[in-house]
Parts: sequence; structure tokens; C-alpha cells
Amino acid sequence: MKIGAIAGITFKEAKRDRILYLLFFFAALGIGGARVLAILTVGDRVKIIKDVGLASISLFGVLMAILIGTGLVYKEIDKKTIFTLLSKPLHRAEFILGKFLGLVLTLFVMTLFMSLIFLAIVYAHTLRVEGTLLVAVGYIFLELVLITAAAILFSSFSTPILSSLFAFAFYLIGHLSWGLELILKKMTPGAGRTLVRALYAVLPDLENFNFRTEVVHGLPIPPGIYFSSALYGVCYTAFILGLAVLVFRRRDFI
Repeated sequence: MKIGAIAGITFKEAKRDRILYLLFFFAALGIGGARVLAILTVGDRVKIIKDVGLASISLFGVLMAILIGTGLVYKEIDKKTIFTLLSKPLHRAEFILGKFLGLVLTLFVMTLFMSLIFLAIVYAHTLRVEGTLLVAVGYIFLELVLITAAAILFSSFSTPILSSLFAFAFYLIGHLSWGLELILKKMTPGAGRTLVRALYAVLPDLENFNFRTEVVHGLPIPPGIYFSSALYGVCYTAFILGLAVLVFRRRDFI
């Protein structure tokens, strides 16, 4: 109940944030602009619309998660409302989880609206809704959930500006960490290879949630990948949230 109450308050606060609607406007503009871009570009128009549309949902969803998530905890500390909340029978873990779930609900609603615009534009060209598009959007949302957890982790010990930089770095590293696997194949056994292997195991691999290429070009996706990617997302999100709770518990607000 306490977690639900915090989540509800967070959702209401996020709905009043102007930057949320500004980002949604640009997301809708990007998705709608895909149709214009498809007309001006040589190639398969439907593929271009799908590619740009999914990229817009992903990009602006990440911006929402980071720019709103990195200020959730800091605002409570800056306004001193954290003292009122924690003076009640509320555990710090419940506070963090409530903030997380509130923002996840906000992102779910925003992703739903962006997806409806995207699917409507695709339907206008193909007169059908492809199930793989829904799968791609679903895994984009799983990525946003993980980014949200990271944003809250950084927000629990740093300022919004630094937290945003850390979260963006987390996002970029997550989409570039696959290169470590290629490096590992070329390295000889030794301390260096062990270090790179450890980094590869710890750093996030957000490409697990990227099915855009396969969906746009109609490439086959092994069914087992869906389960492993979802399990990876759940486990890594739980790990990040655990760190956030641990850091927040140890923080002194005096």
C-alpha cells in the first residue's frame, strides 16, 4: 500500500511536468515525420516509416526516463519533503520502489500513446498491424524500465545534472558494450582478457532489447531470444534497484 501510494503521487507529479509533454510532442513529430521522410527518400517507404518510428519511440522514451527520473529523488531532498516522508512508517526501500513504479507507469502511458500514433501511420500504408511491431515496442519499454532504474540509482546520490550525464553514459555504454565481445575473441589469455571479460559481464547490454533491424527487414528471430532478453531485463533491473536501495539507505540527509 505504501509503495502504491508513493507510485501514485509520483505519477501525478510526472503528469504535471512540462518536459514530459514537450518530449511527447517531439516524439509524435518524429513519428509523423517518418511519413514525409519516406516520401522524400528512395527506398521501401514502409520500412523507413517503421525504422524511424521505432527509433523515435526509443529515443524520446529514453529522454523521458532520464530527464524525469534523475530528478525524482533529488527534488524530495532539495525541498526537504524527504524528512516528512521518512518520519512516517515508511522504509527507504519502499520510497525508492514507489518512485520507480510511478515513473514506469508514466512511461507506459507515454509509450502507449506514441505506439498508437506509430501503428496508425503504419496501418495507413499497409492496412494491417504487424505483431512483430508490438514485440519491438514491448522490448523498447523493457529497456526504458532498466534506464529508469539506472536514473533513480544515480539520482539517489547525485544532482540532476550529474545524474543525467551518468544515465546517458549508462545508455551509450549499454549499446556499445557488444564490442567487448569482439575484443575478447582477439585477445590472448591473461590479466587483460580477464579484466575485459569482467567488464563485459558487469556492463549492461541494451542491444538485448533492440529488435528494430529484424522487425523492419522481416528477419527471423529465434523464439528463445525473447525469453532470454526479458529475463536479462528483469534481473538487471532488480540488480540496479537493489543498488539504489542500498545507496539510499546509507545516505545521510543532515
